[in-house]
Amino acid sequence: MLAQLHRVEQSLNQVILGKPEQVRLALCCLLAEGHLLLEDLPGMGKTTLAHALANSLGLSYRRVQFTNDLLPGDLIGMNIYDTRSQQFHFQAGPVFSQVLLADEINRASPKTQSALLEAMEEKQVSVDGETRSLPKPFFVIATQNPLFHAGTSALPESQLDRFMFRLSLGFPDKHAEHQLLQRDSSSSRLELLTEQLSSEQLKQLQVQVPKVTASDALLDYLLSLVHASRHRSDMLPLSPRASKAILRAAKAFALINQREFVSASDVQQVFPYVAEHRLDPSSAAQESRLSQLLLQQTPCPI
Repeated sequence: MLAQLHRVEQSLNQVILGKPEQVRLALCCLLAEGHLLLEDLPGMGKTTLAHALANSLGLSYRRVQFTNDLLPGDLIGMNIYDTRSQQFHFQAGPVFSQVLLADEINRASPKTQSALLEAMEEKQVSVDGETRSLPKPFFVIATQNPLFHAGTSALPESQLDRFMFRLSLGFPDKHAEHQLLQRDSSSSRLELLTEQLSSEQLKQLQVQVPKVTASDALLDYLLSLVHASRHRSDMLPLSPRASKAILRAAKAFALINQREFVSASDVQQVFPYVAEHRLDPSSAAQESRLSQLLLQQTPCPI
């Protein structure tokens, strides 16, 4: 299945040109059962990446455009009264999909944003006192525009903390953009993507992630990074949820690299993308100043 996963990665790199690191990290987030926040300017390929992931993994996909008048019921669904049967029937919202693209999430009201909290953390939603489970796997890819864009507002810390990774695709290099201009539209390239890995196989790979071993020395190194953030006044402290996210992301990264154990390099590779938006919620996705500072100042004994 890892060979098939690498074929998925190769096919994604044919759609998202010149961004192999971001593609691998997005797959890592999916394997670790986390959620992904993409922050960038419009037109950088964020929506294309989400759609390409769903297509190549055979997952059901829904896209929701977040606006300031979007209501929680528009997202999770609602009970609708049927006059003929004189009963309420639940009309499921787009959150009942395996890949949910929450496009421009920071344009919605806090009330609507909070409707995603239970779904992202518990993989379920509650409507009128009844709890309904979401499909498995369940993966949220949210995009947000930079805060200097009109009509945007910062996500609260509690919402940011639910995203395992925050990435920025950034501008492609000149060669990749030249290829992009030579090819057909992104939609036609998406249609060429075939299912390389079934959802059942993906779930089996997700089950393998916790089985990747992490030595006591590796755990001590990870905790040293986390605890270093708790003794500084220039950053927010990393929570136990953050330390669990770093470990799970490092295990998924090791699995993608066909290893059954986590190395210090795995932790160092994923740490900026898992930690920076928690250390400084106001930072931009392209920044990794505080996370790099912790990596530089924390000795690595292994």
